[in-house]
Amino acid sequence: MIYLDNAATTKIEESALNAMLPFLKEEYGNASAVYELARRSKKAVFEARKNAASLIGAMPSEIFFTSGGTESDNWALCGAYETFRKKNTGSAGHIITTAIEHHAILHTAQYLESLGVSVTYIKPDGEGFISPAQVTEVIRPDTFLVSVMTANNEIGTIEPVREIADAVRNVRKDILIHTDAVQAFGQIHLEDLSKHADLMSASSHKLGGPKGVGILFVRDGVKFSPFMRGGMQESGRRAGTENVAGIAGFGEACKLAFAGIDSKITAETALRDRLVAKLGDITDVIINGAYSEGDFEKRLPGNVSVCIKSIEGESALIMLDREGICASSGSACATGAMDPSHVLKAIGRSDDEAKGSLRLTLSHHNTEEEIDKASAVIAEIVDKLRNGKKHL
Repeated sequence: MIYLDNAATTKIEESALNAMLPFLKEEYGNASAVYELARRSKKAVFEARKNAASLIGAMPSEIFFTSGGTESDNWALCGAYETFRKKNTGSAGHIITTAIEHHAILHTAQYLESLGVSVTYIKPDGEGFISPAQVTEVIRPDTFLVSVMTANNEIGTIEPVREIADAVRNVRKDILIHTDAVQAFGQIHLEDLSKHADLMSASSHKLGGPKGVGILFVRDGVKFSPFMRGGMQESGRRAGTENVAGIAGFGEACKLAFAGIDSKITAETALRDRLVAKLGDITDVIINGAYSEGDFEKRLPGNVSVCIKSIEGESALIMLDREGICASSGSACATGAMDPSHVLKAIGRSDDEAKGSLRLTLSHHNTEEEIDKASAVIAEIVDKLRNGKKHL
């Protein structure tokens, strides 16, 4: 098997799995209790909190564990809304976000619209970028939140989140800044992100940790409503017994990412560029998003997104699967939907181009041999699809 769908989920790192096992067996104490067994669970949660905080230059007290990126995104938007409404009973307020966000943001924004919130969806340029000026020019007196993703999950474009945050604060300092960093956390350097964002979402299973665990960073001093109510876990902001095993695995994955991020970036960038070069030998291939060889500041190191003219992406995926190659045609959360990708449409792709898309996302576990084989199989599949042959 050749796994090229790391934006959907990653293989759990062996040390992350090993970090989890004691808390699935003998270390079963509830982290909220007072006895020694429980205190060991509590210590594991604290160590994981420190490791997650280190990736964005935050304090451990600013990290709140959740069930994943989707919950964190929901909490960010809904929590900001509830906080705003407590102070402004006569207005539902205004949110600024982008047209290329993950559905966890877009669908939550649509839900808030049903409650009366006004939402501005900014369209990107042809490479997927949002500029600071686009954001500041739509700020209103009732704007309470700006949410712009750190890096796009489909096309890999890295947004100028720091510059956007600084520009917004030059206009108004009371607007909360949220960024969905699920695709970027542990993949690129974000050690200064906590100096710019008020809220940030991340997920464990995107960087070699287990599924079902995420974080929401909430900057110290930010007044912010809880999302789940009940017990006093997570400083009273997120009730529910902690998933200690999952959190321990997440913490270990964060520790690994922090220690090895530069070598990971170098390896994935080289593999990405190798794959792009080989796909370039196929006629009528369009690279989606910003791309230049060797660059990892404007595009995620492991992301390759292309539109291949005159093919059906879903058919290509089925044929790739038969050859033992795992890939995607866009966001994993949208797989199965017949509509073309909202991200590709937003950057100007036609319906036909968008339906011929492939997303190939790499990790440091991939090899040059895998890239060479996958690109050769893709070329063969494209030829067969263009000639009306759907069976290898």
